[in-house]
Amino acid sequence: MNRQLLALLLSLSTLLAACGGSNDDLEAYVAEVKGRKTRAIEPIPQIKQYEAFAYLAPPERRDPFVRAEPPRDAAAPASALRPDLSRNREPLEEFPLDSLRMLGVINKGSDSYALVKAPDRVVHRVTLGNHMGQNYGKIVKISESKVDLVEIVPDGFGGFMERPANLALTE
Repeated sequence: MNRQLLALLLSLSTLLAACGGSNDDLEAYVAEVKGRKTRAIEPIPQIKQYEAFAYLAPPERRDPFVRAEPPRDAAAPASALRPDLSRNREPLEEFPLDSLRMLGVINKGSDSYALVKAPDRVVHRVTLGNHMGQNYGKIVKISESKVDLVEIVPDGFGGFMERPANLALTE
């Protein structure tokens, strides 16, 4: 026990002795920094006062700050095409179409099923009439190399239009 206490005291005294020493180089550096000439600091630039500008469009030009509605024919009704919001959404409609991966095709009699892997790593079996993607995409054709869909997307004029899309087989 005495040997251990003696060894501990000896190591502590060695550590404390190592902490002592000269700080001459530190004091010289501090004196050199304090002896440097100071420079004048440039004043903060004054901020110009904001001047409001009222835009007055000439009568022959449209106001660029007002959304312009496209001209519609009075005889042409708005598109009757709308996504069916009352139907239950399918699991693959949760994901963007470009995040889905087609893995293969299973043919059972006259029916074809595509195997589609979602980003959550779940493989789904889909067939004609199923929906995929976030744009109400409906499967219209399944071939050996791709799944063809028809998506319903906004047309920019308050209505909707159909757009073809596909999901190709990944190698």
